[in-house]
Amino acid sequence: MKNIKKSLVVGIGSALVDILIEESDDFLKTAGAQKGGMTLVENPDFINKLLAQTNQKPCIVPGGSACNTIVGIACLGGKARFIGKRGKDELGSLLENTLHKCNVETCLYVSNSETGRVLSIITPDAQRSMFTFLGASSQTKPEEITKEQFKDALIVHIEGYLLFNKDLFISALKTAKSAGAKISLDLASYTVVESTKTLLGQYIKDYVDILIANEDEARAFTGHSDEKEALSILSQYSEIAVVKMGKRGSLIYNNGEIIPVGIIGDGCALDTTGAGDLWAAGFLFGLANGYSIKEAAYIGAACGYEVCQVIGAQIPEQGWKRIKNICGI
Repeated sequence: MKNIKKSLVVGIGSALVDILIEESDDFLKTAGAQKGGMTLVENPDFINKLLAQTNQKPCIVPGGSACNTIVGIACLGGKARFIGKRGKDELGSLLENTLHKCNVETCLYVSNSETGRVLSIITPDAQRSMFTFLGASSQTKPEEITKEQFKDALIVHIEGYLLFNKDLFISALKTAKSAGAKISLDLASYTVVESTKTLLGQYIKDYVDILIANEDEARAFTGHSDEKEALSILSQYSEIAVVKMGKRGSLIYNNGEIIPVGIIGDGCALDTTGAGDLWAAGFLFGLANGYSIKEAAYIGAACGYEVCQVIGAQIPEQGWKRIKNICGI
């Protein structure tokens, strides 16, 4: 691994627990989900009722977009910290204990509300569609984001879901920038982009240094289906812009150059939950530890492939060993 003085990546986002089930397209339609998207629900009972309608045994693992990314960075051997809010309940304890086991430094506030959770319905095409109850995770206050939390951070990674809490999103941007960190923003979901496009346009150009999107999110923001055209527009907003294209790899813009990076493996997937989050983990780990843009994207591709071979966003130990071996970490 290459050594540089500052390599800490701090993530801020929703502290959530993922509940994953494999189900049919008919089940998804009956549930009223937007395929490949994310729907917010106000009550955990909605998720409980859907779980009662399936015969599939759910898989329960820590989740949340930025949290998944930060765990990935730590598992690669990077320095990582996560900021969020959880409930005083069993799911909250499970989340925090798992982060500690993964060597993630935590700054988790605690709320009397229930820990947030996401029901991810995985269809036979490996696509995941989500229902999210934010619970305690949505109660982080702007004033709880402090410059001290970003001390020594090279990169602060913000998940797009934070856009639903405008004041918190703006506070995170301003505080991270004042701490001297580079800011990475993952657009998270095309449904998020569609709902917050105006807010994005107002703030990302002045604050975001690394802008990460998949092809659907890029299209929702730019209005262009052609990924290169979409990337050209995204590049006007940040120093580094990324469009992830699933089986077709990724395109990265930096310093006037478009860098194409292919996939690792055969492109087959058991479950795409966390694919984008873990791609970001590899990419940000690479950038934070002195690797080139292309090398960092290659690490991202390796992480994205491995997480697609399991249910959920948690890569097993053998998977991390394969990633480190193939990427020379």
